[in-house]
Amino acid sequence: MSKKAKPTTPTPAAVQAPDPAGHPQGQHIVVADRGFVYVGDITVDDRYCRIKRARNIRRFGTTQGLGQLRTGPTPQTVMDDCGEVIVPVKAVIHYIPCQGF
Repeated sequence: MSKKAKPTTPTPAAVQAPDPAGHPQGQHIVVADRGFVYVGDITVDDRYCRIKRARNIRRFGTTQGLGQLRTGPTPQTVMDDCGEVIVPVKAVIHYIPCQGF
């Protein structure tokens, strides 16, 4: 009987604390409305989520869902460079803190 490896999570030092207003910041996977999924360095204010060094995750390449990418892409992950993306906060479904992208 084989044991499944425990999923690893980003270390506390790798995940930035929220800004003083409580908005997430640092490297995150951003799941947006209409199926768009981006990864990059985010800053969020009351109206917009700005994603710098953004890449659109076109194919997750995972066997355990999107959360598997929190420690970086798999060899099967397919991403497209987007530069900077600005998403209205109303269009953000959720954020996943990550590292390794």
